[in-house]
Amino acid sequence: MQYTLKKSLGQHFLTDESVCVKILASLQEESFQQLLEVGPGAGALTKFLLTIQDIHFKAVELDAEKVAYLKHTYPALKEAIIEADFLDLPIPFENAFTVVGNFPYNISTQIVFKILEWKDQVPVMIGMFQKEVAERIVSKPHTKVYGILSVLVQAFYEVEYLFDVPPSSFNPPPKVNSGVIKLKRKEHFVAMKSERAFFTLVKAAFNQRRKMLRNPLKPFFDAVTLQEEIFTKRAEQLTVEDFAALTFRMS
Repeated sequence: MQYTLKKSLGQHFLTDESVCVKILASLQEESFQQLLEVGPGAGALTKFLLTIQDIHFKAVELDAEKVAYLKHTYPALKEAIIEADFLDLPIPFENAFTVVGNFPYNISTQIVFKILEWKDQVPVMIGMFQKEVAERIVSKPHTKVYGILSVLVQAFYEVEYLFDVPPSSFNPPPKVNSGVIKLKRKEHFVAMKSERAFFTLVKAAFNQRRKMLRNPLKPFFDAVTLQEEIFTKRAEQLTVEDFAALTFRMS
């Protein structure tokens, strides 16, 4: 049974089995009973995930042709595959589940935001991203790539860059390098007034990242507070804890 590549879905299929073995090894360092694979495509990683014993496994795939191919090639998937757009998916399990995948690059950032929405049920995520996005997620303050994604993810998860994946590992080879990262939910989240306040503040701060914070954050603080030294800094100079602490002082 054949399948075709669909550029509109950002499809680059993983063909290098050594990458799958490394992802599987990293996954098995964690304990879990339920696993969701996002974007199995032609099943390169799926084949390895199906070898994990005693877990409840599901995979979500948007492309009907790939769904038919996967069910035909891996009969164990017949009841396990969800034909849907991950971004529209209701939470697929009761209780905690781990997420893994070679994420479609055109929606990878949105996938991360969805994981943040589900964080109460997702203690671990291992994902492959365009390297630039992977680096942004794990970056620290005082770097050019540190931004909204870095702060929002790191408020709730410990982040680890696992390894690079070259274009030659895919068919067709993408024009960019890839990277695999692991997110592990923190036992204690940093204290903040509310998640909504935190998200609002961080997004506003980085929307004008070259300016002193007193400019983009003017709507959220009174004139006296804005005179404090922290507001002479730029967004990339603040830690997750700095942003969280500021939420308590928002007007």
